[in-house]
Amino acid sequence: MNDDRIIRTEYSEVMQKSFIDYAMSVIIARALPDARDGLKPVQRRTLYDMHELGIRYDKPFRKSARIVGDTMGKYHPHGDSSIYDALVVMAQDFKKGMPLVDGHGNFGNIEGDGAAAMRYTEARLQKVTQEAFLADLDKDVVDFVPNFDETEKEPSVLPVKIPNLLINGSEGIAVGMATNIPPHNLGEVIDATKAYMLDENISTRELMRYIKGPDFPTGGIVTNKDDLLDIYETGVGKIKVRGKVEFEKVKGGKTNVVITEIPYPMIGANIAKFLQDVAALSETKKTMDIVDISNQSSKEGIRIVIELRKDADVENFVNLLYKKTRLEDTFGVNMLAIYEGRPEVLGLKKAIKANVDFQFEVATRKYTNLLAKEMEKKEIQEGLIKACNVIDLIIEILRGSKDRNMAKACLVEGKVDGIKFKSKESKIMATQLQFSEKQANAILEMRLYKLIGLEIEALIKDHEDTMANIFRYEDILERRDSMAQVIMNELDGFKKEFSRPRRTVIDNVAEAVVKEKEIEVTDVMFLMDRFGYAKTVDMATYERNKEAADAEFKYVFKCKNTGKICIFTDKGQMHTVKVMDLPGGKFRDKGVPIDNISNYSSANEDIVFMTSQTDINLHRLIFVTEMSMMKIVDGGEFDVNKRTVAATKLQEGDKLISVVSYQEQKNIVLQSKAGYFLRFSVEEIPEKKKAAVGVRGMKLDAKDIIEAVYYTQNAVEVSIPYKSKNLVLNNLKLAKRDGKGTKVRG
Repeated sequence: MNDDRIIRTEYSEVMQKSFIDYAMSVIIARALPDARDGLKPVQRRTLYDMHELGIRYDKPFRKSARIVGDTMGKYHPHGDSSIYDALVVMAQDFKKGMPLVDGHGNFGNIEGDGAAAMRYTEARLQKVTQEAFLADLDKDVVDFVPNFDETEKEPSVLPVKIPNLLINGSEGIAVGMATNIPPHNLGEVIDATKAYMLDENISTRELMRYIKGPDFPTGGIVTNKDDLLDIYETGVGKIKVRGKVEFEKVKGGKTNVVITEIPYPMIGANIAKFLQDVAALSETKKTMDIVDISNQSSKEGIRIVIELRKDADVENFVNLLYKKTRLEDTFGVNMLAIYEGRPEVLGLKKAIKANVDFQFEVATRKYTNLLAKEMEKKEIQEGLIKACNVIDLIIEILRGSKDRNMAKACLVEGKVDGIKFKSKESKIMATQLQFSEKQANAILEMRLYKLIGLEIEALIKDHEDTMANIFRYEDILERRDSMAQVIMNELDGFKKEFSRPRRTVIDNVAEAVVKEKEIEVTDVMFLMDRFGYAKTVDMATYERNKEAADAEFKYVFKCKNTGKICIFTDKGQMHTVKVMDLPGGKFRDKGVPIDNISNYSSANEDIVFMTSQTDINLHRLIFVTEMSMMKIVDGGEFDVNKRTVAATKLQEGDKLISVVSYQEQKNIVLQSKAGYFLRFSVEEIPEKKKAAVGVRGMKLDAKDIIEAVYYTQNAVEVSIPYKSKNLVLNNLKLAKRDGKGTKVRG
């Protein structure tokens, strides 16, 4: 390779330029809608392709695979899934305020089930799409640009006659920016558009007399009406949406809570998540009112039924649903769209302005083209009428001419050379003819039946109609008021045919308040076996089974039903578990693995010590590690709300082997793996913070570690089995901390 073909440049500059090019491509040509037609490129191309294929609302459905393949091959070379996904969303009435595609087959459902494969489904355009989005494409009202390989032409924007950006909304993630525009009611948006056209200085507050707020296809209740003005002024904000709840009285005096409408953000997999969250409220004892929950939703609509106990506080339970589940959710508004070639956050007024300006632009081009066509018709009609008045002369010219050009020259320029006339008068009259080129061609192509009296009358009537059209089109083009009236009449037509009643209620609703039931604080016994299955039992049950409990369970201690269990592990971590999260019941119930309800993982760490947080708060804790580091920590340091905290600091390679509550212990005995024992006073262990490493308790040889830790009290003999004999720990020499200890031989 020649050196002169190598371009040397700074790597960072190449990366910067490449990333900016990529980002702009995603922002402008993929992820964000155009403020004029409210469509992303993939939606625009799919609708245009369906229009080109002739898949109208009144024609048979066509396979989605045909539409996707044709769109991908001609206009959108980004993979079939992106095109099909766009087609599916445009057909889903629960996602779009006004579906643009009529889908036939399985196009998914509100509960998040996906559409069938494109080879199984069929589609065609909706009537509103045909009439309001694609109707004037043949009138040269928008610019056409080359497609990706310059073999076809595609519209740069569709001539949409309604503010689709607001009606259908949009969502998309670009690079460094995202859009999330809620859908609105067609009738309300049209009324607001007309109000803006009548007064361009109208305020956002006045526009909101027509557009009350979003109108989600799933219904629901917007609860922060007072925030909407600021959201529509700025184009950014948070809309709080609640589901609609009804109450049904059933046998036995019980009440069923029935959810008939859901918040828009809940559509899809979040419905299943909501059901799980409601079940979790019962499992975690947040409420004891739930008897059963069932999803009875169908094609007729949403119906989620929650059966409650007879004496349940229904209002408080519904507030709990709003507070703890996605029955009340937030729709984050960010009205970002491509406006005049660049991404811009639009307020309500500017979003309407973008479409109105576009409609005037489209109407100007439309009526300019229509006027040109009518002027052309006028010219030809006047030529034919004039020809009918001198038809005998024209027939004489045609019969006397040798060819078409000779006859045409006579009609246009009055040339009579070479033409045989019956009389001199005819020849003189022929020299005075001055038809235009177009008129002459029309005369030469005119058929004889056009000379019938009724046909001539029809020609004169057509000419009158043409003149009326010319007068009308000139008036529309010259007077903005006339053009505005034409646009408003079209909008009225769309409103009359396609509008529907509002589904979403707009209101100010007080924040849900949940009255927490007072829980009676009682003592319970915590039991956990050697396999890690934990539970609680009441004190009476424990007393009846005390002997079996102490024998069968590895950890047995008293705690408060409102308190926490603290788990200390060899990794130096402390995990907490709410006692409420533990199953409480019969003595022989299996319980739940402690791994399932805490951050503790038996696969990665071992439990060193467990107790209640109440007990820790009353005492201090003695920590000992494998490398013989030790300290005493005040129990108050472990009164934390986090599920996991570092209980102590460990050196590299070290691990925690013993934690005990410091109560009446007098002496501590450290036993090393090599057989050394060191007994010294507990008072020699210093008190430190939990973040400290501590001090050395025993000098260890290389590779030796602390294997066990024991404690003794005055006048209480403690013995352990060691190398086939009993070792009385009280008899060991009382030494000082940080000694080597005594080697005990078997």
